[in-house]
Amino acid sequence: MDLIKIAEEAFATKKEHPSFKSGDTITIAYRIKEGNKERIQMYRGVVIRISGHGDKKRFTVRKMSDNIGVERIFPMDSPFIENITVNKVGKVRRAKLYYLRALTGKKARIKEKRV
Repeated sequence: MDLIKIAEEAFATKKEHPSFKSGDTITIAYRIKEGNKERIQMYRGVVIRISGHGDKKRFTVRKMSDNIGVERIFPMDSPFIENITVNKVGKVRRAKLYYLRALTGKKARIKEKRV
């Protein structure tokens, strides 16, 4: 058992990310490798869930791309995440915002929490 923990700690990146929760709009700078070239792609959307615990924590981000909903799951300690910026803090009463999948247009907006 200790051998597994040692291996996990060796591969852990230990990056500091800002704290965010479900309903927040965030921008993730994600490193993408295409062939022998590498570039950073910005992915901006609403966090609809945070799941897992400890090192295995991951979050799902949903964005609209040409009127098609696109969801992507990011591991919290991924070495490909350059940085995360919180654009808006959302005011929601749920931990998992799956109901956003059925909503379109103005109904799918989340109120912003004034800070």
